[in-house]
Amino acid sequence: MKSIFIAAGLLLALNSSAQSDSSSHNSDTVKVGNFIIIKKKNSGSVSDENSSRRNNSYEYRVERRTRRRSNVSTNWWIMDLGFANMRDQTDYAFAQGGSYFKTLRPADGPVNQNSYKLINGKSSNVNIWLFMQKINIIQHVVNLKYGLGLEMYNFRYDTRLSFRKDPQPYVFNDSIGFTKNKLYVEYLTVPIMLNINTSPNSYRGFSFSAGMSFGYLTNSRNKQISGERGKEKIKGDFNFEPWCVAAIGELGLGPVRLYGSYSLNRLQKEVTRVEQYPYTVGIRFSNW
Repeated sequence: MKSIFIAAGLLLALNSSAQSDSSSHNSDTVKVGNFIIIKKKNSGSVSDENSSRRNNSYEYRVERRTRRRSNVSTNWWIMDLGFANMRDQTDYAFAQGGSYFKTLRPADGPVNQNSYKLINGKSSNVNIWLFMQKINIIQHVVNLKYGLGLEMYNFRYDTRLSFRKDPQPYVFNDSIGFTKNKLYVEYLTVPIMLNINTSPNSYRGFSFSAGMSFGYLTNSRNKQISGERGKEKIKGDFNFEPWCVAAIGELGLGPVRLYGSYSLNRLQKEVTRVEQYPYTVGIRFSNW
């Protein structure tokens, strides 16, 4: 409203100046807030008796200014909900010769590939991004995206596999069954992606992003629930790699956005002889 009143005042001022100066420029432009006021001198015929008055008259046009898009935009508090799994490339015959796999009781059997069997429908990935920023590179079609947040993996085992940390980290098949057996792994992560937005002026266009993420291990624990022991939480790094480097991607179609990630380094350290590579896929709740 304030801009409209200012524009109206300027119109009066321009009109009075036009009356006093008929030999000035044919058109003037004044910018007020989000509006452009264009003053243009009328071009009329000089054959009639009103030619003098017509030559000294002006017409005005008010247009709304097009806002210039910011080259940097920020999106706060983004959430991902998806599924998590692992690509297992472990040579279990070789791994059983190391110290990471233990058999505490012969009846429980050695740790093998079946010990790592997941409940796929309950193995989840939840990410909370504190922020993501997008920097314009080429006409808002090509952009650089980056952010900071927490990646949280929940691997639900359908087995008696257990993680321990004393005196050195190891895994074993427990002697009891569990109603819930979950491995939780958390990373503080920085994603960096190149974004292509085919319709930068529309929220219904197609976009895709691809890049890398770099995560640092901040928390890991094995949560188990059983009738014999109740609820237990065993915390430790369990000889996991402190860094996670992953290939990441994002696909957007209108307001719907899908994401995916695949770890390029294995979850466990080389000393464990276990080669498992986590990957995720899910839905991203984001403005862009």
